[in-house]
Amino acid sequence: MKSTLLNFALSSFMVISASSLTFSSQVFAASTPQAEEVEPEKGPHRGRMLREDDFAIELSIFETGVPPEFRVWATEKGQAIKPEQIELNVKLIRLGNQVDDINFYVQGDFLRGDMEIYEPHSFIVSINAKYKGKQYKWQYGNFEGRTKIADDIANAMEITTDTVRSASLTQTMKVYGTLTLPNDAIRNISARFEGEIKAVHVSLGDTVKKGQKLLTIENNESLLSYDVKSPIKGIITKRFAHSGEQTKGRDLLEITNQESLIAELAIFPKQLDKLTDNAKVTLNINESKEQIQSQIYQMVPQVRQDQAKLVRAKINNLDGKYNVGTFVSAEVEVATFDVPMAVKRSGLQGFRDFTVVYAKIGDEYEVRMLELGRIAGNWVEVLSGISVGTEYVVENSYIIKADIEKSGASHDH
Repeated sequence: MKSTLLNFALSSFMVISASSLTFSSQVFAASTPQAEEVEPEKGPHRGRMLREDDFAIELSIFETGVPPEFRVWATEKGQAIKPEQIELNVKLIRLGNQVDDINFYVQGDFLRGDMEIYEPHSFIVSINAKYKGKQYKWQYGNFEGRTKIADDIANAMEITTDTVRSASLTQTMKVYGTLTLPNDAIRNISARFEGEIKAVHVSLGDTVKKGQKLLTIENNESLLSYDVKSPIKGIITKRFAHSGEQTKGRDLLEITNQESLIAELAIFPKQLDKLTDNAKVTLNINESKEQIQSQIYQMVPQVRQDQAKLVRAKINNLDGKYNVGTFVSAEVEVATFDVPMAVKRSGLQGFRDFTVVYAKIGDEYEVRMLELGRIAGNWVEVLSGISVGTEYVVENSYIIKADIEKSGASHDH
């Protein structure tokens, strides 16, 4: 039922059919062309031409060798106007009603904006110019990486969000190994005094308690019988004794306690310098979904033939569900650090030459170009490009990306 609802919502969102159900315009992406737009006039500097009567300005985003900035050239009846004769202000109204207020100063034959136009270049541009005592006003939308999806449709598509926040991140390295027994896990049981085995009270595979009677022996010298009891809790893993036999100074039983196991993990030379004392480790036994938290407590001094060193971590096996020889994968912690901003890696997407997340404001979504730092598990540090507290898409962000790409929105200056 859940899959059917998702498919229905997606098809409703992506396909507009005149013969099918009619939805409110807010359901569809704002970036989707509703009518063919006329290409804006471009000036000699590849900027946007804005005209009223005989007066015109060319507003261009210049970014060759400098951070993006506005540059403006003005003409009257097609003839260049000295930039000092013009008063100019440009306001960029971004998603969420954030306003960048840009003033201009004279440089050469043009007016130069006094602030960087940071990414994304997606905003409503509001221009106020004054020339020869007359006011000129223009306004137009310049959008990229933006779309609009109604909340009910987003919910049906399972688009989920989180907020940008500070985080304590942990870096790990992946290692592999096997489960083994601790050194004191095995006890070999023999008779204290030589004699005849009168009775064996346990069988191979039996679980025994500490102090439980295992054997009854008749002393060859005194002819008195005595019991041999288990020194530990465990399982009878070997049995060499049978009634009527002589003990003959040999091992009669073997008991193995598997309540605690050891994960022996191989650390290769390139990884050794990352390993810290008593490092925390997350173990995955034989690719099961369950994860076990432990800690490195020992490093074996010798190296193996492949030059790896073994480190050891203990595993509680009271329920006996893990077995010696089982393969283990592990994430060993190598660094923990606090960062002022972090986002989930699941939300990252590519946009032009940037790595981005999609910020959500109301029912609109827009790219935020990120400068990223260190990666740690499911998180990545953010150095710039977004603000703490911003809501952003963490699951199914590819749907947002696909809709923006479908709209054909370009990086237009």
